[in-house]
Amino acid sequence: MTETTTHPAGGRAEETAPAMRPMLHYTAKNTWLNDPNGLVWHRGVYHLFYQNNPFDNVWGNMSWGHATSTDLLHWTEHPVAIACDEEEDVFSGSIVVDHGNTSGFGTAEDPALVAIYTSAFKEGSAHQGTQAQSLAFSTDAGMTWSKYAGNPVLARGSAHFRDPKVFRYEGPAGSCWIMVAVEAQHQQVVLYRSADLKGWEYLSTFGPANASGGEWECPDLFPLPVDGDPDNVKWVLVVNINPGAVAGGSGGQYFVGDFDGVQFTADPDSLAPTDADGNVDLSRCLWLDWGRDYYAAVSFSNAPENRRIMIGWMNNWDYANSLPTSPWRSSMSLARDVELATVDGLPRLVQRPVLTLDSGEPATIQNMELHNSLLQLPDATPGSAQLIDAEILPGTARTITFTLLRAPDGSTATVLTFDALTSRLTLDRRNSGNTAFHDKFASAESAPVKLDGGVLRLRVIIDQCSVEVFAQDGRVVLSDLVFPRSGNLGTDVCVEGGTAMVRKLAVTSLS
Repeated sequence: MTETTTHPAGGRAEETAPAMRPMLHYTAKNTWLNDPNGLVWHRGVYHLFYQNNPFDNVWGNMSWGHATSTDLLHWTEHPVAIACDEEEDVFSGSIVVDHGNTSGFGTAEDPALVAIYTSAFKEGSAHQGTQAQSLAFSTDAGMTWSKYAGNPVLARGSAHFRDPKVFRYEGPAGSCWIMVAVEAQHQQVVLYRSADLKGWEYLSTFGPANASGGEWECPDLFPLPVDGDPDNVKWVLVVNINPGAVAGGSGGQYFVGDFDGVQFTADPDSLAPTDADGNVDLSRCLWLDWGRDYYAAVSFSNAPENRRIMIGWMNNWDYANSLPTSPWRSSMSLARDVELATVDGLPRLVQRPVLTLDSGEPATIQNMELHNSLLQLPDATPGSAQLIDAEILPGTARTITFTLLRAPDGSTATVLTFDALTSRLTLDRRNSGNTAFHDKFASAESAPVKLDGGVLRLRVIIDQCSVEVFAQDGRVVLSDLVFPRSGNLGTDVCVEGGTAMVRKLAVTSLS
């Protein structure tokens, strides 16, 4: 790309399916993207780097694309930041602000941004057939990058050693840089330490554990206070897996535990039990998202106010290259604020979408009783996203069903159902519109949802070709892509099997 474009989540470039491009979710103008990487906040700006094919809208020629934002919703796309070359593809990694100028790439007064990325070495390279960790640096706040002449800085002679997430550690083990990376096909997270980002010392290994039926990728490790208490801090280790996620294909799991500067130790209640054959019940693992389309999720470095903000790739490797969009393909999820809260006596992640938008007045319903009836809600607005906030007491009802992006004749729709008998929330896209482009796309995903005092709370964001559902204030999340037919804008809620009380229901158009 040779020009910079400014747009909410991707712009309005000429394309064959204009209605599909989301408003609030970042897309590249006319190319492919996958894993977010190098997420960093610097000088008041959020930088989103990502795996990008600069020349096509399918996977290949892996380089780092680049976009910036001040609010995590409206993004400016920039030229490719770190490009592949004849020696290497540039795979995932992270960026740190080198405040102490430990690397020597900047100065104490004007620290460099340092990218730690995976070099996937090509045939003909001296390191061909291996993956190793390399550096690039920027001294102009992330706008241009130079690869370090001494690359790679960390190699294991492995073909699947990748995805370094680096952060500054200050604790009992001293002050240093910590890297968490993966040996993907061994389902292991490997940890290293460094004083200067150039020389690395091995520390420890974690895994396999919990979901380990596919390759482990894109790890992240960070501390969070439990319930906001600074005297009760736990560490969260995120490990993405493909295939082998709870909904099939790609997904992200996490562990809660402790990190002493050398070793991460998972709490016993973070580890799922195994059967007599050593198999893990995936439903007992801790998942970032129970849907099909939230993968490679990692968090921002240096985020202000000690916020932990994550973004994932809104796609699944089962069908990623076949999505029916053009010229762009793939989007990022909404940014999510992530916290640890006590849930049923245990520290667990809660995730809330970042939605700092001026919006229209919501259409609001309060204290309405519904008995075996259907309530029509405002249609989605073409060219806008739709936000639904609901607080419902299911009462004697068996099911509460939201029909989203419904065709005028009712023939197709995306369906979100809470079943009070099984206490499960299901997002069903099997009849959502265009599902025929890949035989693995049509699906229904479900997750266990425990009511709070008999109340079901939902926050649902529908954005052209995606649905993200945050249940019970973000304790459970379901995210799926959908590709509705043109004109599919209808929305309603239906109560069946008894009487439910709609304590509050607000529908808002976002643009």
